[in-house]
Amino acid sequence: MKDNQSKRVWEYIDSGKSITRLEAYEKLGIFELPKRISELRQAGYPIGDTWIRVINRYGEKTRVKAYFKIDEENEEQC
Repeated sequence: MKDNQSKRVWEYIDSGKSITRLEAYEKLGIFELPKRISELRQAGYPIGDTWIRVINRYGEKTRVKAYFKIDEENEEQC
């Protein structure tokens, strides 16, 4: 993996954590998380995603995508 941002994303989710676009920006300094996820998937990294419900800064309910490492043995979220 040559891209430092992709490496940071993989190391983060490989540690067992899931990550959203906002978390990627705040914790890893990555603005385009979906692009990094796409690159990792194309390189063969086992990454899944799911929609989660959150409350935005205006108090409104909304959905965001969370990405996580897939346990290849069981095909489940780690």
